[in-house]
Amino acid sequence: MSQPKDSCRSAGVIFLLFTVCFGSLAQESRVQTFPLVSLQDLDLRTAKAETVDYKDRKALRLSPAGQPQEPFKSLILFRGVNFADGIIEADVAVKATSPGGFRNPGFIGIGFRARSDARHYEMFFLRPGNSGSDDQIQRNHSVQYVSKPDFEFFKLRRPWPSVYEAYADLQPETWVHMKIEVAGRRASLYTNGAPHPVLIVDGLKGEDLTGGVGLWAGAAQENYFSNVRIVHARRQPIENGGEPTGAWKIQYATDSGNFSGVLTLRRDGVIVSGAASGLLGSDVPVTGTWRNGYVEFAFHGTWSGPGGNPGEVTASIAGWIDGNTAKGRVSVTGRADGTWTATRKE
Repeated sequence: MSQPKDSCRSAGVIFLLFTVCFGSLAQESRVQTFPLVSLQDLDLRTAKAETVDYKDRKALRLSPAGQPQEPFKSLILFRGVNFADGIIEADVAVKATSPGGFRNPGFIGIGFRARSDARHYEMFFLRPGNSGSDDQIQRNHSVQYVSKPDFEFFKLRRPWPSVYEAYADLQPETWVHMKIEVAGRRASLYTNGAPHPVLIVDGLKGEDLTGGVGLWAGAAQENYFSNVRIVHARRQPIENGGEPTGAWKIQYATDSGNFSGVLTLRRDGVIVSGAASGLLGSDVPVTGTWRNGYVEFAFHGTWSGPGGNPGEVTASIAGWIDGNTAKGRVSVTGRADGTWTATRKE
């Protein structure tokens, strides 16, 4: 008589395992679609919207509720979306309606991991009118990453040129397919079905690891969105609040060569201080800031690396601390640009 009980017990265990595994897989690959043939899925408190036909398809046209020639001050969020990692896809198009003499390359994009206030979020956006410019620098401003409100494009562009924006082959008044892949602190932007991303951000600036998804567009233009699709993936096992205090082995990989060194850091509230050895000398003072695991600091010393032209320079470091590892961007004024990784010394 024990055989049926054992069989039932085994069957129950198998069913439980199947349910857990299948449920986990379903959760990881959950898909939300928004064809945008109506307004019911959007929070439109800060914008005007209407459904229209544009370029042979049904679409949503958004207009800012603010002053003319000002971009949206907030994101237009989808209802019922909480996004951490995964894929966001959308078709977007923009038609400038600015008065003569006012240059408008078009500003249209997708935000993610947004707070409910719709003012804190990560975002990729397009400037299609820059893509066909005769000025190469302007062409390089075709696609852009920002993290609102602390890291607008002007704050990212000057210290980190070419890192958070890039060229892409785009056309105004033409549908562009955007695909954003997000995994932990890394996000990649693809356009028009290309197999490779046009922009990779390894080290998203925002503090929020989950949040809403929304539509963003500029004023003095017509903004069109269609066919939004969100695929949710398993969230990467990262947490904020990484502690910089301690001794670190650091490796620099730059366009002027690879270097190694040691950092000794300490944190007092949001202030980071300490000493750096190996790149610009020995025990040079470090000063900077900490924000919930994200650090920005600098140190001054003498450059003696490749390319000659030795002299006094500043190394700027920015990136995230995750437990006993850390990584980010490094720039040495006029000498080198690249990435860094670090591990905490035992």
